[in-house]
Formats: sequence, C-alpha cells, structure tokens
Amino acid sequence: MSPHLNFDQSFWGFAVSITLIVVLLAPLYLRGWISLRSISATPIPTWKATSFFLGLLLLWTAWGSPLAVYDHSLLTAHMIKHLLLMTFAPALILLGDPLKALWYGSPPLVRSALSHLLGQPLVHRFGRILTMPVLCLTVSALTLLVWHLPVVFTLCVQSEIWHRFEQITFLGAGLLFWWPVVQPWPSASTGLRWSMLLYLFLATLPCDILSGFLVFSDRVAYPVYLSAPRMFGLSVLEDQQCAAALMWTCITLVYLVPAAIISMGLLAPQTSNGRDLARSQSDGGVPQIDSQGLGVV
Repeated sequence: MSPHLNFDQSFWGFAVSITLIVVLLAPLYLRGWISLRSISATPIPTWKATSFFLGLLLLWTAWGSPLAVYDHSLLTAHMIKHLLLMTFAPALILLGDPLKALWYGSPPLVRSALSHLLGQPLVHRFGRILTMPVLCLTVSALTLLVWHLPVVFTLCVQSEIWHRFEQITFLGAGLLFWWPVVQPWPSASTGLRWSMLLYLFLATLPCDILSGFLVFSDRVAYPVYLSAPRMFGLSVLEDQQCAAALMWTCITLVYLVPAAIISMGLLAPQTSNGRDLARSQSDGGVPQIDSQGLGVV
C-alpha cells in the first residue's frame, strides 16, 4: 500500500485524539484564567489568554485539520506544519502563561501533589538544565536539521509512528526554544535580555542553511514526493523551492518581532525588580522559576 494512502486512512483517528486534548485543555485554562481575575493581584491579561487559545487553534490546525492530509503530498504543506508546530503555536501558547492558568485551574489535590514533586531538588536541577538557553537552542537546531535529512524524512513518510514522533519533537523543541525568549510564568526576569538578540540570530542560521540549500538546489532533495500525486500545478522541484522560501521568509520575519521588542526594551530600560518582587509576593505558595531555568525556588 502506498504510504500516502496509508497516512490518509490513519489520519482521522489521530485527529480525534488531538481534538479531545485541545477540548480538555481549553476549559481548564479558562477556569484558571477566571479564578486568577478574582483572587490574584497579577491576573493574566485578556490578550495573553487570546494568545493561548490562538496557539491551541494553530496546534489543532497542524495536527487535526485537513491540512495534515496534504503533508505527505506536498513539501510546502509539511513546511507549514513544521512552522506551526515549532514557531507559531509554541510562541503563542507560552505567551498565554499556560502554567499559571492551568495551575489555578487544577483541583487543589493536583496542585498539592505537583508542589511536592516540583519541590524536589532533583526536579529543580533538571528544570534548570532543561531550560538553559544553550540547550534550548541546540535542541531546536538539531531537531530541525535531523528530521530534514533525506533518509530520515523518507522514514517519516513511510512510517506513521515515526511521523507522529517527528511532530511531537517539533512541538517539544519549539516550546523549549521559545521558553528563554518569552519567559512565561513562573520565570523570573534575568536582566540579561541582550543575550536573547544573539540567541535569536543564531537560531536563524540552521533555517538559513536548510532553506538556502532547498531553494537553490536543482535536484529533488526528497524523492519520496516523486510518487505522490501532484497538487495545485506544482512540480516536485517547484514545491521544494516554495516550501524553502516559505520557511526562510517566515522564520526571518517572526524572529525579528521579539528581537525588535527586546531591543526597544533595552533602549528604554525599566526598573523590573519591583515588578518581579510584587509578582512573587502575589503568587506565594506556587512554583517559581529562577533566572537560569525551570525549578522551584
């Protein structure tokens, strides 16, 4: 059986699972968001909540919508999914302070158990290491490059299990990448935001290398698409060039946005110590993340 046909047949079961996860997360977040507005001195702004729900929508679009069906027929569709899972959805979700809303939206018994778990020194150390910018950047770059090696890419097209694993790692790497940039609750401001400019610049290099190779190559990098039905009048090589140009343009523009915001903040510095102290006082009794990474302090 053709891998493309097999993917179409197995897609709908996975789409239902993703839809259920999104449907469960949305009301839990909403419950926490509403609770915070009534009990906390630092509620989550409406624009952040909107960002979270938009991120969930993009996550569902990549995994549960009909767009996923085209993934095995068009490299451009694959690239759109890659951008949604690694770039747009993670950034929007983290902007919504999901841990804060989900924390307050969870039952007290769950919060108590999580507080005990997060208070363990081993978990603290693991969190610090996991959210170190160097590690986040490295994981993101390797995830991008490894999964786009022709032999690995072909494996994902031919194996549904590997294909799902690829998408999960896309999302995980995206969340890790954006964590140091967004610094969602309960992160504390590092005071070293200038380093994020270098971080964002270095992050563009793997994308530039991959997209540049695909755009200017006169050979089909992924022969598996030669057996796929052609759509929208695009040849395999044209599809490859379109996908690469899309990634090149989107990554450059998206990374410019936080770089510009950080630059403006550096040019007009504000005293953040008071805000951080007020936030930590108003959120007493919940897990906090120190300036170097995830952990309870």
